[in-house]
Amino acid sequence: MFLSDRQTEIVDRAKANGRVFVEELAAHFSVTPQTIRKDLNDLCDAQILTRVHGGATFPSGTENVKYEARRQIAAAEKQEIGVAAASLIPNNASLFINIGTTTEAVGEALINHHELMVITNNINVANRLRILPAIEVVIAGGVVRGSDGGIVGEAAVDFIRQFKVDYAVIGASAIDADGALLDYDFREVKVAQAIIANARHVVLVADSTKFERTAPVRIAQLSQVNTFITDQCVTPSIRQLCLENDVRLIETSAQGRAARSDQR
Repeated sequence: MFLSDRQTEIVDRAKANGRVFVEELAAHFSVTPQTIRKDLNDLCDAQILTRVHGGATFPSGTENVKYEARRQIAAAEKQEIGVAAASLIPNNASLFINIGTTTEAVGEALINHHELMVITNNINVANRLRILPAIEVVIAGGVVRGSDGGIVGEAAVDFIRQFKVDYAVIGASAIDADGALLDYDFREVKVAQAIIANARHVVLVADSTKFERTAPVRIAQLSQVNTFITDQCVTPSIRQLCLENDVRLIETSAQGRAARSDQR
């Protein structure tokens, strides 16, 4: 598509910052928010930017891929991570499980547990576990995202805040070397933050491809997690952060376990 000077600058700002906001752009260019929304819609239709609530993000080569495709990325590793996470959850416990293909793998691995209360904003997890008589499933209310079955928004946040559970199982779209846990949708992040705040023990599950990705919205810091389960921690600074903040690091692959043994 042919880009106007304003659209070209919008793209440049999105590249530099990862994300642009309608209100900020309207003030910067001295135009109405409706004009900016049209610019963003045109840029997103041309697949130059990715539309999100309140603005747009720049889709780098490590952009968030479609949900069904994500299921196939590191599928075996996610399954192993799921089994490891489920082994930490005792029977007769309450837990949150949030959105993500790795958290879904945890849900799959819980099928032989008994007397669990699972509170989730992930329709896929709820649909899998609802048929099990030994597991009570409680699902959050809110806006259902068509792309992945995640329930997001303020209603979901308010719902989560009603509970105080034993465990929370959370995922992340990306993990920075400084320990920042990141995602793409700030509405999803708000739910994840409420989950972290209302659990006694937080378990982060993320395969090693998340160290290679980036995302614009901060969920939390690694220091806010109690246990981090991955196939292999390939970032030395993350290992160090786990040690410094008393975060239990569990690596499910042979390479990961070997690296941890060498560190000792």
